[in-house]
Amino acid sequence: MKKNSALYGIKSQVLKVPAYTLHAYEADIKLNQNENPYDFPEDLKEETFRRYRERQWSRYPDFVPDSLQSRIAEFAGWRKDGVLVGNGSNELLQAALMILIKTRTKVAIPVPTFTVYRLISTVLGAGVVDIPLNPDMSYNIDRLIATSRESGASALIINTPNNPTGSVLTEDGLKEILENFSGHVLLDEAYYEFWGRSALNILESYPRLIITRTFSKAMGMAGLRLGYLMAHPDLAAQISKAKLPYNVNQFSLTAAEVALENAGRFRPAIEAVLQERTRLETELGRIPGVKVYPSRANFFLVEVGKEPRAVFDDLYRQGILIRDVSHYPMLSKCLRISVGTREENDRLLSALRAGLSTGAMSGVEGARESI
Repeated sequence: MKKNSALYGIKSQVLKVPAYTLHAYEADIKLNQNENPYDFPEDLKEETFRRYRERQWSRYPDFVPDSLQSRIAEFAGWRKDGVLVGNGSNELLQAALMILIKTRTKVAIPVPTFTVYRLISTVLGAGVVDIPLNPDMSYNIDRLIATSRESGASALIINTPNNPTGSVLTEDGLKEILENFSGHVLLDEAYYEFWGRSALNILESYPRLIITRTFSKAMGMAGLRLGYLMAHPDLAAQISKAKLPYNVNQFSLTAAEVALENAGRFRPAIEAVLQERTRLETELGRIPGVKVYPSRANFFLVEVGKEPRAVFDDLYRQGILIRDVSHYPMLSKCLRISVGTREENDRLLSALRAGLSTGAMSGVEGARESI
């Protein structure tokens, strides 16, 4: 590359890795980003606004959000000095990888999974080791351990429930990995509320385990960008060095405070999603040509008998937006569908039944997106 080029000096691995992208589609029904279809309760919004108006906007937020960390520790059941707060859990994952990745470091990642793991690892200079899931999209514990060890990986990133497959890693499986892999394990529990299980109860016994969570999904706060990390206090102290100062704005801190004080208010929405998940799995499975992979998250991976992009385009023309994941490893025939409200899911099901039964779907090649 010529020295006068704007890209001269940019890391070669950064130039090669695809950016995380999302086309700005507009649709009446949005089932493409695994968001909670039920918004943050209106009265809790008003309480957040009230508290925020009483605070000085000209002042920086707390350098260390001590009060919120205390509330999260109490809510989650972990030590306050082992809790970090971030501008979304992705920021905390990045901070953890920043202190773990050294020259020639390798990071192991199951595939298919959330593409940000690869992006962050690559930009930071790590070599990424792909470990395929089983054909049924379940985790292969023996393969995860063997490949991570044989490759010399220093870290293993696991999402459970996994995006985009919905598959989970059991506690026994995680223990087996932690006992047979000497590197750090970063466990992304973004969807744990929809599964009802967490690895937090074994965190005390495994100091190389790092758990990240988010307020985006179950608490309906995706627009406010707030996540938290739990780890051994000694490890959390080192990860905190990689976080930017004042990384969470005052409004998000206030909303999280209100949410945690009213955590029980979010349970009905979670239960509604779980009920719809059960119904949607059953109804999708009855549509000829559709294979539904079991999910413990708030979305489904489905395999369709027709060109996935054609199905995506047909639904979009009807005002229904889902995610085309057919360009990801092992997913050439697949789409991902978030669980919506009952009314949204009914419209989706009707459109799918009509389109897949009549053969009316004809796709137009469009932009490919990250997940």
